[in-house]
Amino acid sequence: MARATDSHRKLRTGWIVRIGIAATAVSCAVLLLAGCGPADPEAAPAGGKNGDADPSTAALANKAAAHPVPRGRGSRVPEDFNGDGHRDLVLNDLVKAARDRLGDDAGIGIVYGSKSPDVLDPAVRQLLTPARNAAPTAGTLPAAFDAETSCDLDKDGFADLVVTTDPPFNGTGRPPVPLQILFGGPAGLNGKAVKLRIPEVARYGNEWPDHPVCGDFDGDGSQDLAVTAGGGRLSYLRGPFTRTGAPRAAGAARPGVGPVLAAPEPKADVNGDGYDDLVSTTRAHAPGTAGRGKLLLGGPTGPGRAGGTYTYKAVRPLRAADLPAGDGQITTDVLRYADFDGDKRPDTVLRTHRDEASDQVVLHSAKGGGAPLLTFSTASFG
Repeated sequence: MARATDSHRKLRTGWIVRIGIAATAVSCAVLLLAGCGPADPEAAPAGGKNGDADPSTAALANKAAAHPVPRGRGSRVPEDFNGDGHRDLVLNDLVKAARDRLGDDAGIGIVYGSKSPDVLDPAVRQLLTPARNAAPTAGTLPAAFDAETSCDLDKDGFADLVVTTDPPFNGTGRPPVPLQILFGGPAGLNGKAVKLRIPEVARYGNEWPDHPVCGDFDGDGSQDLAVTAGGGRLSYLRGPFTRTGAPRAAGAARPGVGPVLAAPEPKADVNGDGYDDLVSTTRAHAPGTAGRGKLLLGGPTGPGRAGGTYTYKAVRPLRAADLPAGDGQITTDVLRYADFDGDKRPDTVLRTHRDEASDQVVLHSAKGGGAPLLTFSTASFG
């Protein structure tokens, strides 16, 4: 049985969207989001560095021994997988060793949060891989394993991670659901994922369920999921979810959406009415960049009420990280635009990389002040 092709898989919108620059584009290399690219706001480049600096190999690798994940008791902090009250960071793209660069993805990296001023601790990390953490389909483990969105789906005080996979499919009829859930707990994300169960009544057409977005769309205090269906419709899955991946309830797929769903940024409840909202777009939105979409307001019956045009605002210009000199294009990605230091203001996480050979992740505080709060390399996961 053939696997799902990339054309069936999601352009990641919640965690990473890549924005490339040429390594020789020095005029665009110093500032992020400085308007040095296409006029289309949804495709505006994020900038990068020209590779003139030469940080030490040791500083880039940051291969300190991994520390145990602190055991938490549960919290309401978003993306807090171990429930210790600190937001954690999800990394979809990791540096690979030279011998592995033609192979599958390295996996999903989790860097756990810590008390201020450290904010994140790169030594407290987990590597999630299909072999260790994915659920098989028809006895076959997926090769693709990419983070999509996160929220506390089972309402136990620990954030959960929704990932997309590439289950076997012969191309005939309705494809299987490619989405899986890894449940958080006192020691973080451990164990095997379970498949997201979308009731048949909530599906439509023969397209892959895609672009999951978390939110309390009906205002009942539980996190729900919205997932694209076929024919310009969405599947609205009401939480809380069971540990077998089933929603509490789901109705017929709802019409009136584009091919991509995304969350408003940085607040999910745009109009402050107590219901989280959705954004429907025709193309993936790069976190932290300008863009437009159609706002779908939440309400007692869930998302879908038209709310007019929604505008994403670009984050303020920021300096990208330095990389050692070398061949290949340097790219800077906006990974997250969210509050990591607990001051209720969104911070910005950037990753500057040269293909899969080297990278630097930096966390810039909303307070400003020039120097980033944290710098590390995903080579530590290798």
